[in-house]
Amino acid sequence: MPTDNDDHVDRRTVLKYAGTAGAVGLAGCAGGDGEGGDGDAFELGVTMGQMDSGLDPQDHAETNTEIIVGQSYEGLLDRDKEGGIIAGLADDWERTDDGNVRFMLRDGLTFHNGDEVTPEDVRFSIRRIVFDDVGIVSPQSNDLGVVDEVTTGDGEVTVSFEGYNPIAFQLFATNGEIVQQSWVEENGGDYINRNVNGTGPFRITEYDSGNEGVYEPFEDYWDGEPAVGELTMSASSESSTRVNQLLAEETDIVTNVPPNEVSRVNDSDVARINSVPSARVIFLQMRYDVEPFSSQQFRQALNHAVDIESIIENVLNGFGSVTAQPTLEEHVGYNPDIDPYPYDPDEAERLVEESGHAGVEITLETPIGRYLRDVDIAQAAADQIDSLSNVSCGLEQREFSSLVQDITAPDIEDRPHFNLLGWGNGEFDGSQTLTPLLSSNGALTVLKNDEMDGLLTDAEATEDPDERVDILREANQLAHDLAPWVFMHQQFSVYGVSDDISWDPRTDEFIDPDTATQQ
Repeated sequence: MPTDNDDHVDRRTVLKYAGTAGAVGLAGCAGGDGEGGDGDAFELGVTMGQMDSGLDPQDHAETNTEIIVGQSYEGLLDRDKEGGIIAGLADDWERTDDGNVRFMLRDGLTFHNGDEVTPEDVRFSIRRIVFDDVGIVSPQSNDLGVVDEVTTGDGEVTVSFEGYNPIAFQLFATNGEIVQQSWVEENGGDYINRNVNGTGPFRITEYDSGNEGVYEPFEDYWDGEPAVGELTMSASSESSTRVNQLLAEETDIVTNVPPNEVSRVNDSDVARINSVPSARVIFLQMRYDVEPFSSQQFRQALNHAVDIESIIENVLNGFGSVTAQPTLEEHVGYNPDIDPYPYDPDEAERLVEESGHAGVEITLETPIGRYLRDVDIAQAAADQIDSLSNVSCGLEQREFSSLVQDITAPDIEDRPHFNLLGWGNGEFDGSQTLTPLLSSNGALTVLKNDEMDGLLTDAEATEDPDERVDILREANQLAHDLAPWVFMHQQFSVYGVSDDISWDPRTDEFIDPDTATQQ
């Protein structure tokens, strides 16, 4: 379990003692040691289900975009393979006597354009994320806690919060990528979304929006050049296309291999399956402010209408685990006393009648190819809801890039009424799902509830870790009862990996090519 700790270890040390493949971090971008399996640089291809929504590292809320920009941008802290906090752009950090947090930048940091990284750049980056008057309204505004102000000193940056923020270092180990203030201020949003100027191990040399990005090692990277000499990241929403490319040796890592293709990959003589339970939950979210989803009884009815155990067995071939709350079992604040809603169509129909919305017609919106079997999962859920005698449910398939723009719209009035979504939690802390998605001021909220807001405020303020766990457990129970989601499952990440490379996947789904080595 990650904690705020003072074990200041840099990424090179982790790689030295754990081995490259074993040093896969749980969040952020782990650095390489500049040596491949045979000492020679090699080319690596990664094919995902979707590309990015733009290259601005602070103007997105999707893992696939983070995978693309996270090769080039970094934060102040990082994580080791157990989830412990390790050094990033800061090589020392501390909590001050007044409860603030202070970061000391390592010497000699440069952006890809050759300019020095300054404390003012760090201050600007943090403020650009959390304050909506610093250029953008960032969908990451909840990701660093409730920041009051950021100040700078000689080689250091201090962040003060409204309250204590008991998981401050955990948040900065996962979020808060650093941009150059002058570069951002001199360029418009379109330019920033098509170009990169970070500090990370790779710099982009070619970029075809929505299709492909090509990278080369950043020769002045503070942690040494990675073994990969050229990195290509591309996407295909068709899972069969990704698998075919892997087996034709046209790419080296592919995401979301469907269960029916697993044996074909494992039986080949060129690739293998590597699967890991993800820190992502899949759910159907419902907006509290529009009918019929404004009714708690109706929302609970849909939870009884969907047979998630059947979906996991028949659609996912067992690659998933049933959920009943926003927080996963491995995360801080998980409530072990909450049971899933039982599949009960009769109870669902009764609750629909009680809600006053009998006869309603609804539409479930789903992305195409973003999550493992997302369309098939959504179709199965929609069919089960539609089978109720008093609800009609259709399905609308949408490209993820279009759907996510609506989901992350600044105003809730512009967001979908009912949609399938996945949410990854690289901080391994329940608040980092509850706050952005279910608090009244959450960046992507679909709920407004005073009791929930009070619990999350209390969790943010307490300095007692045991008390904080109790508060988050209560918040998870409340979320279960309010049912703002149809609670679905924990996703499993199923990768196809070329036999030519050694690479292990991570729980947070970030793909880190700089830890790959040649076989």
